[in-house]
Amino acid sequence: MIPLFLVSLVVGLVVGVLAGLLGIGGGMLLVPAFKLGYAMDSLMCTATSLFTIIPTSISGAVSHIRNKTCLPKLGVAAGLGGACMSPLGVWLAALSPDWAVMGAAALIIAYSSVTMFRKALKAPKATKPVASSSQPDASALSSCHPERSAAGAKSKDLAAVEDRAAAIERAHLEAPAIGWREAAIGAAIGLFAGLASGYVGVGGGFIMVPLMMSVLHVPMKLTSGTSLIAVMILAVPGTITQAVLGNINWVAGIAVACGSIPGAALGAKLIPKVPERQLRFLFAGFLVVAAVLLVVNQLGVWG
Repeated sequence: MIPLFLVSLVVGLVVGVLAGLLGIGGGMLLVPAFKLGYAMDSLMCTATSLFTIIPTSISGAVSHIRNKTCLPKLGVAAGLGGACMSPLGVWLAALSPDWAVMGAAALIIAYSSVTMFRKALKAPKATKPVASSSQPDASALSSCHPERSAAGAKSKDLAAVEDRAAAIERAHLEAPAIGWREAAIGAAIGLFAGLASGYVGVGGGFIMVPLMMSVLHVPMKLTSGTSLIAVMILAVPGTITQAVLGNINWVAGIAVACGSIPGAALGAKLIPKVPERQLRFLFAGFLVVAAVLLVVNQLGVWG
């Protein structure tokens, strides 16, 4: 039988890579993992997941800051807004029936998923360039040096395609300047994400990423790291509260964090290598999986 600690490391590594790559905390995956692996009750699963999100997001955020694939001011503004509203979400969830919590989560995830799928479909793909009239006639070149001209033409076409793809990626990294207005909007996004996060019981990355893209027009490759900074701040008040109440399983949380910390750093480093379009599809696909896991968890299938 595989030791539980090794399984926790693998789970943490997977969650960490997704966190660094997509800008999510990973709570949707951690809650069922803790239930299956450690037989915790729902409250302890949520509390331990919230604790694990902090070192995971710190690792990913630091890597994003070093790689300059995030907007720190926007992330801090969203995180502070979320930290203020998260306790209210927890209080409202305690007063609400389970079906209301699950319904709210389903609506939020559905909105985020549809939004991201639409943005992924609209994202441009690299196209082959049209031959320029300023270039020498290929037939004239081939009459003198057929092998060299064919190789040269192929090399030029390949270089042009690569330049076009690079131009598209550069366009997607053009982010708006973050002034006080944008920071205020980011804080408002954080307020909503914090309320929803506290109410549903997971991190707010899956809410903030599509909202930052839709409202502030921040590209996905910068949104992931920005969201991680916000998630890192947003999770602190809830974690402190749960720690005081004694709801955190420290052994399980630290075991998973041992894998998620390097995983988040790795995921952040993969950001420049994944095309914007594929990154959006990956995020939307993750939301679909998260929705299924949420429904299964609420129905008590995990035990």
